[in-house]
Amino acid sequence: MILRDQIVRGLHPPGAPIPNEDALCAEFGVSRITVRRAVADLETSGFLIKRHGRGTFVSDKLPPGRPSATLGFLDSLKKTDIETQVEVLNVEAAEPPADIARQLDILAGVAAIHAVRLRRRDGAPVMVTEAWVPEAIGQGVTRRELQKRALYQVLISQGIRFGRVVQEITAVAASPTYAKLLNTELASPLLKITRLLYDVKRRPVQHLTVHISPERSRLLMDVSIDSMNTLAAGSIFHDVGPEPTK
Repeated sequence: MILRDQIVRGLHPPGAPIPNEDALCAEFGVSRITVRRAVADLETSGFLIKRHGRGTFVSDKLPPGRPSATLGFLDSLKKTDIETQVEVLNVEAAEPPADIARQLDILAGVAAIHAVRLRRRDGAPVMVTEAWVPEAIGQGVTRRELQKRALYQVLISQGIRFGRVVQEITAVAASPTYAKLLNTELASPLLKITRLLYDVKRRPVQHLTVHISPERSRLLMDVSIDSMNTLAAGSIFHDVGPEPTK
């Protein structure tokens, strides 16, 4: 993945040779078998070409680059809905985990609507979403409805007006379930995006978790310069060491 990113960014330009096996082993601290596998994967993906007796080179015909994007939050949801195909894996009324219940202001023992979906693009799995919605506003969230339209559209049709989103981004290792759904290796790195959506009255209306593989997906953010020193641009928290004294 690192070598692929270097190629995409132009650190190894089209037609240029990549470092030999010994150099790659030393750079990444891995075995020769691992290097050969990575190079073979990149060759299969169209990023590298082996030339007998000469070495391995970056392809002159790289796969199309990823376009940049400038979209509002609802526009980005609409874009995802249009460009991907959804498979609804599960929809049920269930008691949410304690941490999610707290964020949604749901009392212990009270059920919420739980929906799990897998999205594909051109047949490739790209995203697993897991949503929790308070039961009082989630009556219209059914398997049939989610097969026809996105969750945010279902909620809007029920009168929900979104006001703000709190988002957290972390890296996690792929569990057996996510590795299988996203067709990736067990414990491979995934990007986990957690969103808590509020309505215009500042009531939490949806808890959403998204898992994506960095091999196929990325997250873009368009932040105004006025927001760069505010929470809107994102704050970094370190979960190590003692809490700072006040």
